[in-house]
Amino acid sequence: MPDDTQSQIADVQTRYDRFAQVEAPHRSPLYAQWAAGVAADPGAAAVLARIAPTHRQPPLVFAVTRMLGCGLVGYAAWSQWLHRHAETVVAECGARGVQTNEPLRCAALLPALSRIAGPIALLEVGASAGLCLFPDRYSYRYATDAGPVALDPPDGPSALVLQARWRGAPEPLRLPEVVWRAGIDLQPRDARDETDRAWLTGLVWPGEHGRAARIRTALQIAAADPPHLIAGDAVQLLPALAAQAPADATLVVTTPGVLAHVPRAGREQIAAAAGAAGRWITMDAPGLHAALAGAWHPAVQAADWPDGAFALALDGRVLAAVDPLGAIVEPIGPGREWHPPTAAARA
Repeated sequence: MPDDTQSQIADVQTRYDRFAQVEAPHRSPLYAQWAAGVAADPGAAAVLARIAPTHRQPPLVFAVTRMLGCGLVGYAAWSQWLHRHAETVVAECGARGVQTNEPLRCAALLPALSRIAGPIALLEVGASAGLCLFPDRYSYRYATDAGPVALDPPDGPSALVLQARWRGAPEPLRLPEVVWRAGIDLQPRDARDETDRAWLTGLVWPGEHGRAARIRTALQIAAADPPHLIAGDAVQLLPALAAQAPADATLVVTTPGVLAHVPRAGREQIAAAAGAAGRWITMDAPGLHAALAGAWHPAVQAADWPDGAFALALDGRVLAAVDPLGAIVEPIGPGREWHPPTAAARA
């Protein structure tokens, strides 16, 4: 077997081992089992090595196998199914990408949005179906040490109530006044289209049943008033789309969980374009903030940052440690002790 092929197989096994050990256990025991199986199975890893590195992330591969008809089975049965359908899996993964269109992320974005005076024109990079473009249409319930904090849209409680944990003293929060909403995605999804709806709910990991229901409700909200979504590369399209925002609104560009999927040069260009266009809100692994800033932010040191937490930042200033899917918000400060949420907490 050529050395390059062996290297690709080894890369797959390393990637899936990390997923099994670090990313999946708190969210989906089945996905952790599948990933651990791939990490120990050169045959399965060889199939996945045929997929381009940018399209063989475990959540994408696993969602594609489920979409194509593999059930929620043990690893041995999954591996056998993979070998029988290898050609189709490789082709389908190559045509798709990870789209974590999780509306609960709005609960993590809200502390930053609350600091920006309205009206707001909201533009999301990596928008998928635009479910994070409706922070003003959702209700929020934060469990805090000082008691519950509830926020509802002006016309009353939303059909979608986002539940999150706020660690530390609560801050003043308010729903934004969004007057324009648009997004960019390599493969935008239409909340009104049944095939797109099925794909987005199919990306939910087994064991996160609350997520599927939440996404379905958010899709109904988005379908009633679809945002303006365009397909393409954000590096190229962001300036022109930003120019379409109403002049009397503050443009806010959001990149929740997106930058890790963009090559480094592209990340830097998106950050620069977002900052030039208006205000910029992002939530990403802390190392990405350091890479963009050229140094670690004083509040985001690798040695003491909560394990598994993303950093929420407004205009490059880190405000809080947040769960990647939005279930926890913890303003930065000394004495943090981060405990990643379970799948039940995220549900």
